Amino acid sequence: MEIATFGAGCFWCTEAIFQRLKGVKSVKSGYSGGNVANPTYREVCSGSTGHAEVVQIEFDPNVIPYKDLLEIFWKTHDPTTLNRQGNDVGTMYRSAIFYHNEEQRDLATAYKDKLNKSGAWIDPIVTEIAPFEAFYEAENYHQNYYDNNGSQPYCNFVITPKVEKFKEVFKDKLDHSIKAVSSSMSAE
Repeated sequence: MEIATFGAGCFWCTEAIFQRLKGVKSVKSGYSGGNVANPTYREVCSGSTGHAEVVQIEFDPNVIPYKDLLEIFWKTHDPTTLNRQGNDVGTMYRSAIFYHNEEQRDLATAYKDKLNKSGAWIDPIVTEIAPFEAFYEAENYHQNYYDNNGSQPYCNFVITPKVEKFKEVFKDKLDHSIKAVSSSMSAE
């Protein structure tokens, strides 16, 4: 198993996407890229800690390679808006890839360069690509948020359309045996 850490705006949206993939063992919502140990949601949302809302994905690279996770990452959020995804604004919502090894760094950088050169977006990609330093798990009520709170207005109006679009575009990568993977990550 390997680990990937992505920030793509609200971690509730990002978690709901990556939980549905074949080869993903677990997805945890949390915080990375900041300068305070063990921040709370309130502290992160204040913008004072420097953290991004992220998901940490435990995956089997023999089933879903990192490059496929990158493709899904790039196609399920807008990597050209600095510190913003939709109505979510602030450094905590920045687009970020926190790589765990040189291969992840090289793949992420090459993919970003390829997308910028392709003209896929009018504006340049502002996704931060930085070494992974620490992951702080978000409070329990943030874990598996969409599946536990699907009737909430934010879920209905923001997350459900993203998940439905994702399921259509990446139907060959979906894990149909379960609704979503557990958000519990094994301790290794």
